[in-house]
Amino acid sequence: MKSYLHLFDFQQKVNYKTEVLSGLTVALALVPEAVAFALIAGLSPLTGLYAAFVMGLVTSIFGGRPGMISGATGAVAVVIVALAKTHGVEYVFATVILAGIIQFLAGLLKLGKLMRLVPHPVIFGFVNGLAIIIFMSQLDQFKDASGQWLTGQSLYIILGLVLLTMLIIWGLPKLTKVVPASLMAILAVFGIVVFFGIDTKTVGDIASIKGGFPPFNIPDIAYSWETFMLILPYAAIVAGVGLIESLLTLNIVDEITETRGKSNRESMAQGAANMLSGLFSGMGGCAMLGQSLINVSNGARARLSGIVASIFLLAFVLFGSSLIEQLPMAALTGLMIMVAVGTFEWASLRTFNKFPKSDIVVMVLVTLVTVFLHNLALAVVVGVIIAALVFAWENSKRIRARKYIDESGVKHYEIFGPLFFASTAVFNSKFDVANDPEEVMIDFSESRVADMSAIEALNKLTERYHKHGKKVYIRNLASKSHRKLIKADKIINVNIVGDPREDRLVEN
Repeated sequence: MKSYLHLFDFQQKVNYKTEVLSGLTVALALVPEAVAFALIAGLSPLTGLYAAFVMGLVTSIFGGRPGMISGATGAVAVVIVALAKTHGVEYVFATVILAGIIQFLAGLLKLGKLMRLVPHPVIFGFVNGLAIIIFMSQLDQFKDASGQWLTGQSLYIILGLVLLTMLIIWGLPKLTKVVPASLMAILAVFGIVVFFGIDTKTVGDIASIKGGFPPFNIPDIAYSWETFMLILPYAAIVAGVGLIESLLTLNIVDEITETRGKSNRESMAQGAANMLSGLFSGMGGCAMLGQSLINVSNGARARLSGIVASIFLLAFVLFGSSLIEQLPMAALTGLMIMVAVGTFEWASLRTFNKFPKSDIVVMVLVTLVTVFLHNLALAVVVGVIIAALVFAWENSKRIRARKYIDESGVKHYEIFGPLFFASTAVFNSKFDVANDPEEVMIDFSESRVADMSAIEALNKLTERYHKHGKKVYIRNLASKSHRKLIKADKIINVNIVGDPREDRLVEN
């Protein structure tokens, strides 16, 4: 038993009562969200429930963050909705499997640390865009079967139930946190609809969720290069979005529990879970911030809570489908609107007059790409690239040179700031080749040669000096920069004489 506990990180002291009760609470809260996200993707609610079961079980056992909950998510739903509408659910399963393979390889290659490259403005824009998408997707519930907006009594009923759901979710935590407010809101609205016999749309009106154990299913698609190229973009986006959300959630749970999860292990677990989800008729998913926060706020810290949640969720599908089908869609709509409200980073709106304008532009752009293209991964990549270019531009203006002529008549240039592709033009402007003395000393003690553009800039500078019959010395060049110049010697005409710790004479 001890070896088993050590293998799955149960070696810490576990409060089994807390873990089991928290797992049950999470399972009850997972049901309406899994159904809602499946409906967002245009799939059967059962595919969302199967995904929540498989994702939750696999990541709870093998993931890199005990206590974190995974399942079907809106981020994945908005990516696959177009594919589901045009090619059907079998292509979605194949996409999820391929996304899982990509995620597993990312973890295997230890790419989890790349999350460090995502700046906060990109995260704000990503989260805000996701919140807007979730909110906009709920507006369909206020339309009839023909796509027209509801009017009269039908509109008033659903509006009232949605507002009641939101009010309970907002107000109940101020009174008690014993049970999830979202669960109590759904149960309350469900009870009102049943008790008063209110005629409103239910989950059963959308599709039946009655089912058994998740069936093993090899996707029924045309296995060809054309199919692979069709699903690859969707799979890459699902993989990217899933890893981004999962690793962001991992970091948040780390801060709350004051422990440290394993990002690469979590990436591999997410990949394995998505592969199995696609093989067992699930829509795939990733870590769920809301359920993870419910779990850790209940005191759960071990893997047991996630395992219990997954098992209870499957039990609901096997034995409680008739009840779930009677859930009013108004309750799910109210829940998802509150999820959108809670997801949106309202604090980001207060940064417009405080953060640099470049950060605000990045944040707004990421939000717009997310909302209008429904491509969360592309939005993050675009944001990171723009943020990197802004950083490069700002640093390109920081390079400067302090100049003086010593008693021997040698002119010294002391360079400050990195020399790289964006700063080469400013670097070249610092030198007065025609009027400089016969010998010039360039001191790199406060600078470094960062890339090939910097090497080429040095090469052209020395050529200019040598055409005027003058000698150039480079002093205090860092070892890495020195090695770059030596390696480049076979490509461009920069020759370095001497040891890296000594002054170097650069000759053409």
